[in-house]
Amino acid sequence: MSRLAPVDWVAIAAYFALVVGCGLWFRRRAQAGLDAYFLGGRRIHWLALSASGAVSNFDITGTMWMVSVLLVVGMQSWWHHWMWGVALPAFALTHMARWVRRSNVMTAAEWMTTRFGQGREGAAARTAYAATAVIYSAAAVGYAFQGIGKFASVYLPLDGIVAMMPLRLPDGTAVWLLANQPAVLAVTILALTTTYVVSGGLYGVVVTDVIQAVVLSLASVLIMGIAYVNLTPELIASHTSEGFFRLAPVWRRADLAGDPSTAAFEMFGLLTIVWVAKGLLMNAGGPAQLYDFQRYLASRDSREATKVAAAWPFFLVLRWGMVMGIALLAATGLVAAGDPELVMPEVLRLYLPPGVRGVVIAGLLAAFMSTFSSTVNAGASFVVRDLWQPLVAPDASEQHLIRISKISTVGVVLVGVAIGFSVDSIAGVWNWMMMALGAGVIIPNVLRWYWWRLNGWGYAWGVAGGIGLSLIGLVSPELPLYVVFPVVCFGSVLGCLVGTFATPPTDSGVLADFYRTVRPFGAWSEVKQAVAAPMTTATNDGGHNTRNVEMADDDRRAGAVALNTLLAIVGITALYLSPMYLVAHRHGTAAFGAAIAIACAGFLYGRLRD
Repeated sequence: MSRLAPVDWVAIAAYFALVVGCGLWFRRRAQAGLDAYFLGGRRIHWLALSASGAVSNFDITGTMWMVSVLLVVGMQSWWHHWMWGVALPAFALTHMARWVRRSNVMTAAEWMTTRFGQGREGAAARTAYAATAVIYSAAAVGYAFQGIGKFASVYLPLDGIVAMMPLRLPDGTAVWLLANQPAVLAVTILALTTTYVVSGGLYGVVVTDVIQAVVLSLASVLIMGIAYVNLTPELIASHTSEGFFRLAPVWRRADLAGDPSTAAFEMFGLLTIVWVAKGLLMNAGGPAQLYDFQRYLASRDSREATKVAAAWPFFLVLRWGMVMGIALLAATGLVAAGDPELVMPEVLRLYLPPGVRGVVIAGLLAAFMSTFSSTVNAGASFVVRDLWQPLVAPDASEQHLIRISKISTVGVVLVGVAIGFSVDSIAGVWNWMMMALGAGVIIPNVLRWYWWRLNGWGYAWGVAGGIGLSLIGLVSPELPLYVVFPVVCFGSVLGCLVGTFATPPTDSGVLADFYRTVRPFGAWSEVKQAVAAPMTTATNDGGHNTRNVEMADDDRRAGAVALNTLLAIVGITALYLSPMYLVAHRHGTAAFGAAIAIACAGFLYGRLRD
């Protein structure tokens, strides 16, 4: 018997029809060329881009993972989220969004040619970045595959669907389908989502993401409300540990040492250092979620790119309250699930009434589809723009490249599905993506912005060294992250230094053009001397204001940006944590967090406006 009422099926079916229809509707606009297919012709409103980028981070698999980690380590799980760059909007708001948009390229890999030139070293860096991005995209699809399969299997009993089929399946086929229910459901949902991604390009992705942002916000409010009404301070206190709501990290969590499923968190202090270090480095190196970079590039100019970053966190606030609501419903014994990653769907199945359940499930499917669509669209752009076109078909027509884009989209999905079949848990894929594969590229990504001497060969060798050592995380998954991360980073740094100093510096003209256009700060003194004459603020990013300015002092600029970034990190942290404490009936702490967020926003508005 179906676990969903007819009205739930209607809500889910209507949602799928709407988003697939949007993708097909925008098909003609996406066919105008690669710029339209992958960047929407750089004509999409900044608020829509912000909503799209933010909701792309609001994925169902990640939400299930967040709930499971919160149940294990309590509010200290906040430090765990630094591994994926939870504070990235802070860096983008203060400087990184402007730098990215001023580059005026189509993909993050193509950016390498503006930094290292069109010659062999630029091609090496571009290819290294694109190859890594495609690997990451495929791994992200495998990660999404794991989550959506587990989620859907709670609500969509395949035995009932098979029984209703007009044609009787062979016994062996039916047995195989039922034995692999999560995988079968995941493949089906991925196939439906791929349909509108292939058809509508970024136009279709952004429009459907905006719809999904509305549905997800409604779903989050419903879950938060249900949790708040069903929970009381006494009930929460009786089922959670004394330190569950403590945010400050501790050096060792002895309470987690005995259970094999939680023992990895025992040395919590070391892990916190690694998580925060990884997050800071990743954020300083620019948008690293692939589709993040794409949203800033798709903005109309660098000023609007900053607006994209400023609005981004506000579209994610409700997600954190929803996560807390689900976790507390489970922690108080109102639901039980043997697999921590199944807690979220079980809570929704037990506590949401018919109709509401359909809306919430549609919202969470929206979360999955938005992340999936953004990931595969970005992954395909790297295949076409940075691998196929420069290496295979440099003179190909726009229509040919769009056809290859569609084939690439399907290819990324198929490889990701294969990865999804090869792993057993969400955490297994996530930890390798974030802390091993991610560690392999963050050092070159930081150096490319802040150190003039890094050349294309140094970048490529640094990526190769880091990615090679990241395989340790796959071969020996039992090794703790605080061992794997430093080793991978060391290999990456060594590759950068050897590749850079074993080869000539990047052409001075290329460096000067990059510095004039992007205007980064950092170790650029030698390049700055070559372009010390007054320059204009007009760049090739489509900005409208042109005026002569003197080159700002690097130390002063860097100091101001550092202070602004710190304020933004504190504000974003308070903004995200406030609804979590509100759902937990800790009203004073929630109000304090909201006040800090408002104060930081006010300070930043005044500083950035000046």
